[in-house]
Amino acid sequence: MADKDLRINEQIRVREVRLIQDDGEQRIMATAAALEQAREQGLDLVEVAPQAAPPVVKILDYGKFKFENEKKVRDSKKRQKLLKLKEIRMQPKIDEHDLDFKSKHVREFLDEGNKVKVTVRFRGRELAHTELGLVVLKDVLQRIEGEYVMDKPPIMEGRFMSMVLSPKSKK
Repeated sequence: MADKDLRINEQIRVREVRLIQDDGEQRIMATAAALEQAREQGLDLVEVAPQAAPPVVKILDYGKFKFENEKKVRDSKKRQKLLKLKEIRMQPKIDEHDLDFKSKHVREFLDEGNKVKVTVRFRGRELAHTELGLVVLKDVLQRIEGEYVMDKPPIMEGRFMSMVLSPKSKK
C-alpha cells in the first residue's frame, strides 16, 4: 500500500465513506461526520481502500501509520535474498587440473547461494564436436556431486553450450 495514493482528512472528497472503528465495527456515514469524529479524537481520517464503494476509511494517527508501513517495507527488503548469476567459462579441450579448479569454484558459488551458469565455448572446428562440450559439462556435474538443482539443462546457444545450476535449498 503506497502512501502516495492514500488520501487523508480534507483530501477525501466523496459524499459518504465506510468507517472501520477500533473494535472492527463498520459504519457507512457522511464524510463530514467521520472527519468530525476523527478531529474530536485528535487523529486523522485515512482512506485505506479507495477502490471500494463507498471508500473505506479509518481513524488513526497518519504519521505513525506511515512510519509503520515504511518499516514493513524496509523489513521485507531486508529479508530478500538477492540471487546472483555467476558464470564459469571453459573450453571443450580443458585440462584435468583446470576442470578440478573450475568445478571447485562452481561448488563455492553454489555454497554462497548463487546461481551458476557453466558455459563451454567452441572455437573454429571445435563446433563440429559439440559432444565433447557435453562430456565436459557432465564431468563438472559429477565433480560437484548433488549439491545443485539443474534449472536449465545443457543446450547449445550459438557457439556456446551452457547449463544453469542453482543451490539445493537447505531445509
